Amino acid sequence: MKQFFLLLVAGMPLCCAALAQPAAPVPKRVAKALTKVKPTAIKAHIQYLADDRLLGRKPGTPGYQMAVDYVTGQLKSFGVQPAGEEGSFTQRVRLRRSTVRPGATITYQPASSGNVALTPTEVHLYPHPEQPEVRVAPTELAFAGYGISAPDQGYDDYQGLDVKGKVVVIVRGAPRRFPSTVAAASQDQTLLVQTAAQRGAVGVLFASPKPAPAAAAAALARPLSTTSVLGADGKVAAARGFISGSGITLTGTLSAAGLQALLRNAASDTAQVLGNLRQGKPAPVALRGTLVATWQSAYQDFESYNVVGKLQGSDPTLRDEYVVHSAHLDHLGVGAPVQGDSIYNGAHDNASGVASVLEIARLYSQLKEKPKRSILFVLQTGEELGLLGSAYFAARPTVPKSAIVADVNTDMPTIIAPLLSVVPLGAQHSSLSQPVADAAQYLGLTVEADPEPDQNRFIRSDQYSFVAQGIPALHIKYGNRTADGKNNLSEQVQKWRAVTYHKPQDDINGTFDFEAGRKYVQLNFLIGYLVAQEPQRPTWNAGDFFGQRFAQRP
Repeated sequence: MKQFFLLLVAGMPLCCAALAQPAAPVPKRVAKALTKVKPTAIKAHIQYLADDRLLGRKPGTPGYQMAVDYVTGQLKSFGVQPAGEEGSFTQRVRLRRSTVRPGATITYQPASSGNVALTPTEVHLYPHPEQPEVRVAPTELAFAGYGISAPDQGYDDYQGLDVKGKVVVIVRGAPRRFPSTVAAASQDQTLLVQTAAQRGAVGVLFASPKPAPAAAAAALARPLSTTSVLGADGKVAAARGFISGSGITLTGTLSAAGLQALLRNAASDTAQVLGNLRQGKPAPVALRGTLVATWQSAYQDFESYNVVGKLQGSDPTLRDEYVVHSAHLDHLGVGAPVQGDSIYNGAHDNASGVASVLEIARLYSQLKEKPKRSILFVLQTGEELGLLGSAYFAARPTVPKSAIVADVNTDMPTIIAPLLSVVPLGAQHSSLSQPVADAAQYLGLTVEADPEPDQNRFIRSDQYSFVAQGIPALHIKYGNRTADGKNNLSEQVQKWRAVTYHKPQDDINGTFDFEAGRKYVQLNFLIGYLVAQEPQRPTWNAGDFFGQRFAQRP
């Protein structure tokens, strides 16, 4: 990135000098603004958003609306302008919760003779969010390994396999040689369904390669439910694992025993097939026999909202482009009691991320000279339901999609210890890596590689919705550095997550390091500011997997 920023000079106020690093690419006015981030303000936002009165901020509930009203009021107080629908701060998101009604049937007929009814512990159908009743006539099957087609990685599970008009059976996973973020994206359920649909399949069953624990099997025995976003035409506009008009009618899960039965009837050895996959060798199998299925879906429709605000840029041309600062506003609501508490407050997940975006908005508002590009603040609904609010906004933004140049997302920054290093998930795929490096250097932070690549975190938060629309995006997470030199923060976080994450114990009374929260605000603000100032919009790296797959999306 071109270093066109002013350097800090001697004689600046003492409050600013504490942040100064050699050759810091930050103007004096921005350095001064960075010092005004207050940990007490971050705490106050979290305290309100995670209060029991909001009952866990579940989309479609009065508690979530209280959160919408709070963040809207805060943005207004900072002088942020509405950028939602019809001159408001909100974008309506129509949600549909679909559930399979009791009585669903699915029968497998081997090629030899006789019908075999697959038991409720072997196959589970997902509801169809557009058709209340679905009947699938006798349909052939095919096993397509991981269900991945990635010629740019030299791998294709569908090579030589005819799946037209068939139900595709796949196991979740990716070749070990895939880079971690590419492996994560390759396992995205929607992408797997899309890949099958492009080859003419009519259904997808996600099979388990090994028996599930008893608790997981019992959970699967209950009717499956999904949540999707409806467009104005009543069709599904966003959903995990469902694409309206794709031709995929049947989706569901298949147990390890069910997978073994299908492969056995095809005279294939399950251990050998799965062993080939683990070695990175496609293992397609034309399965023998047909499936017949009938099931009904029940619907519950409700509304939720994304909150969208804007600060206009200062450059006459670049002000028509936007840098997004995003975070999800929702959480899990009220659920099963844990240690006598049933309110899932979501203080860390993600009241802390929303607090960060609000304080970033305050920082921008305090700048007398705004950055060249305009800034969008987007607080999304439905992240916990499958990135639904961000998927809807990224595909149908309230500003021209082509004008959005980048997304800096904040999701559960995990402010439980001093922030000494960071992992910029996704930045390595685009020119965003440079502003991350500049901002981190200025703040004295080390940039590290992802210490937990197997967690697939890059595709599990809202930044991925922007990536899927061809927009470079990133999500800053903690690194491993610790003040005592043990550099084991990841281990500490895992212990904390075991007792706190997605539990009622994630409330304001838990463990917090608000100075770390302050550092997150400074870092994410500075990254967004540098992107907003740069004359050239961010670009995908040459030959990058995500750039090639998504950059041309309209």
